[in-house]
Amino acid sequence: MTTPSLRARAGAGERLLGVLLRMPGEELVEMAAVAGFDFVLIDCEHGPADVGALRQHIAVAAIHRVPVVVRVGEDDPGMILRALDQGAQGILAPHIDSAADAVALVSAAHYPPTGTRGFATYSRAGRFGESDPTAHRDWFLDNTLVLGMIESPVGVAVAAEIVATPGLDGIMIGPADLAAASGPSDPPLPEATAHVNAAIAAEGKLRMDIVGTVSAAADAFADGAQLVVYNLAYSLMAHMKSLLAPRG
Repeated sequence: MTTPSLRARAGAGERLLGVLLRMPGEELVEMAAVAGFDFVLIDCEHGPADVGALRQHIAVAAIHRVPVVVRVGEDDPGMILRALDQGAQGILAPHIDSAADAVALVSAAHYPPTGTRGFATYSRAGRFGESDPTAHRDWFLDNTLVLGMIESPVGVAVAAEIVATPGLDGIMIGPADLAAASGPSDPPLPEATAHVNAAIAAEGKLRMDIVGTVSAAADAFADGAQLVVYNLAYSLMAHMKSLLAPRG
């Protein structure tokens, strides 16, 4: 690839803005690309995890030179392999509750010697066997974006250990899951969020925030996030409801 990868751009300090969407949504992928978003995050955790459909969405994004990150299910190395083989540039894995979880994520996302991802060049990502094997391996070792999600009080408590995991590029807090999993004796959501974000900053890792509005995106960037992703379902529903205003 001749253009800088999403990982390279984030590491260089760019502020990157994306959209989270669920399949089927090929036209939404194209619309996000034409509008000028930096990346698309496809949700295969709370949405369909159909690899055939995922391939089509990634291919559509590639036509517009927009990188794709895939949110996989919990502890799902098989899906990580398939998403990357189809050309995803990054993986977002939910429910990282320990450093061991983070280590397993990094291992699944990277080729040896960094990880244990199965090696093949005959997939879409390897240009159907036309990529030089060494160049293919080296590109993915250097450019695969590996992100985890902290979504529980258990993960919050060990955030520093999780974030310090070699090969883990960054963290996104899952605010809905974290709020649902927190009890009266756990830190409130703003305090837990600040604790995790401080750990991310201290380790010099990337931070991705999920938001629903333009003002929230601006606040996230101002607070130190390098990647911000709109929950497109939330944003579209809010806009659609606003369109009903003329009927009174």
